[in-house]
Amino acid sequence: MVEFPEYLDVAYDDGEGEQPGDYPALEDKIEKAIEVTRIGLEEYESPAVMWTGGKDSTLTLYFVAQVAEKYGLEVPPAVFIDHFQHFDELMGFVDRWADEWDLDVIYARNDDVGSLADEPGEEIAVSDLNEQNQHHVREILEYEEDTFPFLLDTYVGNHLLKTVALNEALESHGIDGIISGIRWDEQEARADETFFSPRHDPDIYPPHDRVQPILQFEESAVWDAFWNYVVPDTVEEYPMGHVPQDYDDLPNGLDHADLPVSPKYFEGFRSLGSEVSTDKADTEPAWLQNLEETTERAGRAQDKEDLMSRLRDLGYM
Repeated sequence: MVEFPEYLDVAYDDGEGEQPGDYPALEDKIEKAIEVTRIGLEEYESPAVMWTGGKDSTLTLYFVAQVAEKYGLEVPPAVFIDHFQHFDELMGFVDRWADEWDLDVIYARNDDVGSLADEPGEEIAVSDLNEQNQHHVREILEYEEDTFPFLLDTYVGNHLLKTVALNEALESHGIDGIISGIRWDEQEARADETFFSPRHDPDIYPPHDRVQPILQFEESAVWDAFWNYVVPDTVEEYPMGHVPQDYDDLPNGLDHADLPVSPKYFEGFRSLGSEVSTDKADTEPAWLQNLEETTERAGRAQDKEDLMSRLRDLGYM
């Protein structure tokens, strides 16, 4: 095989200087998502889809499945980072739809860290980590304390539980392109991303590209796509155009387990981080909230949010 990335023909500047307003209609956003997804599935020798069970990655997975079917391509495996602090409902959602969609799921875990604590918040001694994790803590993060808390939304915790786990999965499975559901409007640290984003420094991560089909979607557009395309296309009994107005507003006797939408969104969560550090944004379902004038990730722990740029430099999504 030719050394990465010489066998690729992708435009790394595609999307440079753009913003969601450059794709004004939902149809414009979908058209671009299909184009980027098709290129991603055709160009990369060993692609995978980043799937968190959240709305953005599930929408991305939908585009992957649709494009694969249309162009006669294979649906690649999905990478799910199990950081040990998910909502129970989210894990059930992932298991349910992985089975329904016959997905090959790669569960990326940093078992060394996970084995050293029973509950979130417990202190873990750096000296108890294996050699690789100690290297990340001391040499890469330059963390000097003797212990760190077993919490996802901290600098050390996020890097070890998510980034290290992801990079190990990329390397062990030879993944050269990971299709990711990040958006320009989600965070300032992601506002300058392009549709094909290179990650080629072998000193930081296994060389690969990030393929990002839904950069141009705003939060409201994601939900418009769900209720007009994803759910009606996935659930045979679901009527076109029905947007649930509360937790129990499901038509035709359907249950939450029948919908590819996490029930946490019906409960008022707009972002699904970890069980111990994410709160409801409101009591209304996510798509009925004031999406334009409020912050999508307001319920997330801000110590991690404020470090997003540094975390992304180390390989975080």
